[in-house]
Amino acid sequence: MASRPIVEFPHPVLKQRCQEVARFDGALWSLLDDMKETMADADGLGLAANQVAVSWRVFTMLVPVPHANGDGRDNDSGKDNDKDQDKDGAPPEVLELVNPVVVGKRGEIRFEEGCLSFPGVHEQVLRAAEVDVTFQDRHGAAQRRSFGGVAAVCVQHELDHLDGVTFLERLSPLKRRLALRSYQRAQLSRQLEAEDDRRAAARAR
Repeated sequence: MASRPIVEFPHPVLKQRCQEVARFDGALWSLLDDMKETMADADGLGLAANQVAVSWRVFTMLVPVPHANGDGRDNDSGKDNDKDQDKDGAPPEVLELVNPVVVGKRGEIRFEEGCLSFPGVHEQVLRAAEVDVTFQDRHGAAQRRSFGGVAAVCVQHELDHLDGVTFLERLSPLKRRLALRSYQRAQLSRQLEAEDDRRAAARAR
């Protein structure tokens, strides 16, 4: 298990629709293990395979342990709670979704989203408040889960990635332009800082 580099916009892999997984073997298991470690190292809530430059329909995510509410759904309020534990103090579940498909949506929620491929950018995005999802686990077994609140937002965000869609494309044209300008300025600033660090390290030799 190893952490992989996260690609950042405008890397072309982020604009490609990912391919369905047909082989449930060691290559997939290694990818899933690495994605979970990468997500943890980056302090993320979700990670799509193309964010680590693998164009497969796979993502990992953190979800709160479901409460006993009797309806079979993950009981998530939609508030930005500490992802290290749920309301009962239990650690969140790390879920692997292979070939996921949304088969039902209900309600609306507006939530401030960020993205590991857009460091420093956060924008309000309108999503479905609850989603039903079918998928396969790492061994190919069929699964079905329902998610609400933050977990539903995360599912939709990561599924967009697998379709080659970034969360900024869910914004109005004006907000998208402003967000991209802000991101590009931040990128340039990081590049200049990295160059300064390289020059300082070279002088110190």
